[in-house]
Amino acid sequence: MTMNKRHWMGVALAAVVASGSVFAQAKKEVTIAHQDMLVPFQALMDSGELEKATGYKINFRLFGGGGDVIKAMASGDVQLGQVGSSPLTAAASQGQDIKLFWILDDIADAEALIARSGSGVNSVKDLKGKKVATPFVSTAHYQLMAIMKMEGLDANSVNVMNMRPPEIAAAWERGDIDAAFIWDPVLSKIKGKGKSIASSGSIGAKGFPTFDGFAVNAKWASENEAFMVALVKALAKADEEYRKDGKKWTADTAQVKAIAKMTKADAKDVPAAMALYKFPTATQQLSATWLGGGAAKAMTSTAAFLKEQGRIQEVKPDYAAFVTDAYVKKAGLK
Repeated sequence: MTMNKRHWMGVALAAVVASGSVFAQAKKEVTIAHQDMLVPFQALMDSGELEKATGYKINFRLFGGGGDVIKAMASGDVQLGQVGSSPLTAAASQGQDIKLFWILDDIADAEALIARSGSGVNSVKDLKGKKVATPFVSTAHYQLMAIMKMEGLDANSVNVMNMRPPEIAAAWERGDIDAAFIWDPVLSKIKGKGKSIASSGSIGAKGFPTFDGFAVNAKWASENEAFMVALVKALAKADEEYRKDGKKWTADTAQVKAIAKMTKADAKDVPAAMALYKFPTATQQLSATWLGGGAAKAMTSTAAFLKEQGRIQEVKPDYAAFVTDAYVKKAGLK
């Protein structure tokens, strides 16, 4: 073999090795969908800590609602997403290859039905003939329809309008709607000119609990286990820091500023809004209340409701197939 041939074979081999390296690096990239949820994880997004912890390039995309997140995940554009229990259940019911692997929050009183001052709405039954806005297939929509049914109010007698959070805020300012079932940061913006009729916590106590979770494409997760474990550790750390010091957080605190930036919320509203949520510990995540059975049970109840509303075609026999505690366990969290 001549020197010239050796040279070009060496160049070719170097090119193959280099391209393999580039390909490997390209694979270490992920897109995460997030919403305007006021949860500790949002502070991590702006810090760069998650990239350091995982070694992945992370693209964060803000979506207006869980339905949009699920569509993006179904298309393959997004691998992981923050999503409420209602759109999560809808996706699972339609056979989407996803897994709930972390409970971001127990929504508790962080979502509420607010009636506009002067609208004449003082109870759920007063919604008859009124315009009520909520993002369709969201946890808020699920609970709005549930409370109307519990109160004996015919859903067809209420003009329930499908609006994303920013659209609700704008419609409220214009006076186009009489009430809204929504979460922060919009909730804080409309409370001042309205009255709370019901909260997610009060409705949940009557048998319709809701939560926000982190879902992942199941195939992608299995191929990127190290990332998933590192992510779960970061989530647990962020929640623990909030439980420990959250009461001291103010509008001037770095974490609050970061959360406000990532969610477009007003920093002064963030501490009070976050206090309305409950953030399960790692032990609670693994318990029968959440990943150990409770989440799947809540999804089953939600699915029955969504089918009744014509939002899905069938209820799966077991929603535990769409929930996993594997990554929390592999993270060694307690």
